[in-house]
Amino acid sequence: MPACLNGCLSRSTFWYKSMLENLQNRFRVFVRSRFLRWMNRRIPPSRSITLTQKRIFIFPSKPGLWFSVLLLLMLLAAINYENNMAFSLVFFLTSLFVVAILHTFGNLSGLSIKAIKALPSFMGDSVELQILVSRSGKRNYFDVGFSWPDSEKEILTLKDNSEQLVKLHLPALKRGLFRPDRLLVETHYPVGLLRAWTWIALDIEATVYPKPLACELNANAASNDEDGEVIPVSGTDDFYQFREYQAGDPLKHVHWKSFAKEQVLQTKQFASYREQRLWLNWNNFSGDIEKRLQNICYWVLKLEQENSEYGIDLPGLEIKPNHGVLHQEKVLVALALYRLDGGEL
Repeated sequence: MPACLNGCLSRSTFWYKSMLENLQNRFRVFVRSRFLRWMNRRIPPSRSITLTQKRIFIFPSKPGLWFSVLLLLMLLAAINYENNMAFSLVFFLTSLFVVAILHTFGNLSGLSIKAIKALPSFMGDSVELQILVSRSGKRNYFDVGFSWPDSEKEILTLKDNSEQLVKLHLPALKRGLFRPDRLLVETHYPVGLLRAWTWIALDIEATVYPKPLACELNANAASNDEDGEVIPVSGTDDFYQFREYQAGDPLKHVHWKSFAKEQVLQTKQFASYREQRLWLNWNNFSGDIEKRLQNICYWVLKLEQENSEYGIDLPGLEIKPNHGVLHQEKVLVALALYRLDGGEL
């Protein structure tokens, strides 16, 4: 085959595969968007949802489909051989399948799921989402699974208690407000032949802070105030206190008057102010928006741990120096929501 013809066939095959993948992706997006619109009409987002007939879907599981095929083959065999025992077995297994439909559906019907809270997290870590599951009346619920697409499944049984707290964890991939997808609630109880499930949208969100990134702090970050912690430093002019003389102390700092009165030889100790009010200024850090926010986040945590007063000075955002849990949360939330549109400074 000529090389030019071979090259044309290769390009045609590549173009055909690319077009086919593009059509498949568009079809998936179209089906997903239509499905989500339909789900939003049928099960709208809410803080608390009770599962009713309108919100529960049920369909045979994989073992249930094979079980149905087996029943059909057994029925054909019974008709062919006109065997009453075969007919009895088919009808008995069919009735078992029908009863399983009622029990599987009932294992979800009446459950109430309520969003409690979502704990804040840092980008790259996991967000903990807490939901409260409660039952109606004295009905027992067995092996009910709860999971988001990217979380591990939690299995719940409500038998001795009327409600139970379920904690699920999802990866936080970017900063800002984190809103999870629809929650999958499903069960295969009692015999695994059927799967009852629902997709519910809980009105819950968590704040994802920037990931702390260690860096050096520019010396210009300190304010000019002299409000700070007093620490002893020799060689300054501000007297602090007396302490017992130690070998090596400068003679000019020795308190000779007390020594002349036959008291213990003492040394004058002087003090300076260690600055505790710090401004984390945008211009004191380098890099793009995300890197600077990560650096500032690191110093917010570090300064709070040291019980220092700190504030942030960003383009269009300023929070005055303070310290404490509430101040730290206020600053971290501001960093998490800062310029989420990605606009230029």
